[in-house]
Amino acid sequence: MSKPGPLVGEPLALDLINTRNADGEHLATPEDLRAWLGLEAGRFPEARDLAAAGLGEPELAAVHELRDHTARVLERVRRGERPPQDALDAINRAQRAAPAVTELAWDGGAVTATRRRDGSTADRLAAWLADAAADLLANPAVTTIRKCEADDCVTLFLPVHPRRRWCAAARCGNRVRVARHYQRHKPA
Repeated sequence: MSKPGPLVGEPLALDLINTRNADGEHLATPEDLRAWLGLEAGRFPEARDLAAAGLGEPELAAVHELRDHTARVLERVRRGERPPQDALDAINRAQRAAPAVTELAWDGGAVTATRRRDGSTADRLAAWLADAAADLLANPAVTTIRKCEADDCVTLFLPVHPRRRWCAAARCGNRVRVARHYQRHKPA
């Protein structure tokens, strides 16, 4: 059985952090990064353009570095503690490396606005993800982020319901329930 892929559907910065979890490293190669961006493209439209621009080791390294800094800040902020200044500075640098500009255009019937960034693919990718990290880390709901309650899972999630206990009911929830059932019904 192959290892499951990364879970997606949480805020983008959490999805990024969750690409390294108890199952291992989900962004081990540029191809893994391209696949993950494909999974995120529905709510991160720039992901398609960035993946099409060609991804290599520089982009992978930039994403890993940003993920590590974001995870360090999140670990502290979600407990209401002061985050490491060097990690905050790194996230800010990533955003400044490729600032976003909203370009206006006429499409024949209306004015359209498109956010664009200049810079290398690595800088643009890191900047988009750093923006997502900043949005998450500054959100008051950051203190409600939880770690999955399954013993062998380290996935983080932002619960939309206060009773949510697992990253995914179909993944960890079912495993935990089956294990509990087995414990209750195994022969003595």
